[in-house]
Amino acid sequence: MATTLNSQTYRNLPVDPQPVSRETIARLMKAEWARFTQDTGKSEIESAVAHQSIPLGVPSSFQHWDPYPISITSAKGAYMTDVDGRQLLDLSMGFGAMLAGHLNPVVVEEIKQSLGNGMLFVTPSPISRDAAERICKRFAIDQVRFTNSGTEATMYAIRTAKAYNGREAIVKLEGGYHGSHDSLTVSAKPDLASAGDPLNPTPVLSPGTNPGKVFVVPFNNLQALEKVFAAHHTEIACFILEPVLENLGIVLPDEGYLQSVRDLCNKYNIVLIFDEVKTGLTAGPQGAAARIGVEPDLICLAKSIGGGVPVAAFGGKKEIMAAVSDNRMAHFGTFNGNPLAMAGVRAIDQICTPEALAQAESLNYQALDRITEIIREYNLPAQTVGFGVKGCITWAIDPVRNYRDYKATDFEVAELSWLWSLNRGIITPPGLDEQWLISLAHTQKEIDMLVEDFRELAIALRS
Repeated sequence: MATTLNSQTYRNLPVDPQPVSRETIARLMKAEWARFTQDTGKSEIESAVAHQSIPLGVPSSFQHWDPYPISITSAKGAYMTDVDGRQLLDLSMGFGAMLAGHLNPVVVEEIKQSLGNGMLFVTPSPISRDAAERICKRFAIDQVRFTNSGTEATMYAIRTAKAYNGREAIVKLEGGYHGSHDSLTVSAKPDLASAGDPLNPTPVLSPGTNPGKVFVVPFNNLQALEKVFAAHHTEIACFILEPVLENLGIVLPDEGYLQSVRDLCNKYNIVLIFDEVKTGLTAGPQGAAARIGVEPDLICLAKSIGGGVPVAAFGGKKEIMAAVSDNRMAHFGTFNGNPLAMAGVRAIDQICTPEALAQAESLNYQALDRITEIIREYNLPAQTVGFGVKGCITWAIDPVRNYRDYKATDFEVAELSWLWSLNRGIITPPGLDEQWLISLAHTQKEIDMLVEDFRELAIALRS
């Protein structure tokens, strides 16, 4: 099938895909896990020790995998070093938080200067006002409030929407992830046995949560969305979604889908929230909303806006943010807008120029094009998808348009692909459904490493 490639999106489907032998996958998987345990003995020891004081031995449950995760001691530029002394090409880059690269000199210098002035004021400051102005200008929003994580940003955006229109229910996508706030864990990645009709998904709750009223709809399905809006609009405060889903690989919106969503939200007076925690500046110099050309009412940001320093934000139209100004929605946080976080915002605003991001994106699209050629050369049942500086290989033949499509992909070969790269010095997220990120620190050398690593895997899969 033809390539979809323009200023917004990239998708390339296989031309003559042939199945991969399950026996070959099983043989390679066994060999790769043996190689992993042979090469990572110190990570195994570190994990065992960490288990004594940290559940699962990791600070965040996502970081855990069996038999144990690798442990990192340092990072610089596009590389990290683990406790076994191996240098690893980082293609995860903190899911976008390290867009500028590890220890980017501009980020380091801004933070050093900030340390000379103070670490925490817990008062208004020209430093936080300046950072807010930078965010508002870059993302074309009226007002913004800083938080400390993406979870906080999405949580407070939803509270703001509820306070603004006096409604309590929310709508989210099946398979959509927006952090660990109760209402947003509903159907984040539900078991299909509990998820019901794909056109009218059953909300699946996470244990220990009290989410309130949440409606769940499939991505790229306007009919399902309007059906929920029409029946329940008097109780729906907001619809929150990633404009491009980036917790299921990369799932692109159908042409015109997001504008139609905007129109429906206008029709039913429902607040439209774009979660750009993972897109943000990885989508382009002004984020995914500006790139696609659809304006949300509120936007949530994190990761890429801080250069590696913990910082997040939510903001948007002044009339909606007025719910914060008049205390209908009280927003608190001791570390909100702290000087170190604001130093990261200042640095990124300087670093992430249109020219710098365009160069990183061109490297990403080059990698996608070359990997597509390999997929076709070896008739692999896989597709390449990209958006901005992120790309992925999805082990499926047909376009992935929603969560149910994603669940039909081949996770066994996806795990093999991830492990194969890890054993050869290339680290990507362990979720099997994430994407690589070409940061401002990556060069042609790193692109060649990524492509040739995949070629070796393709050869092995057909051996």
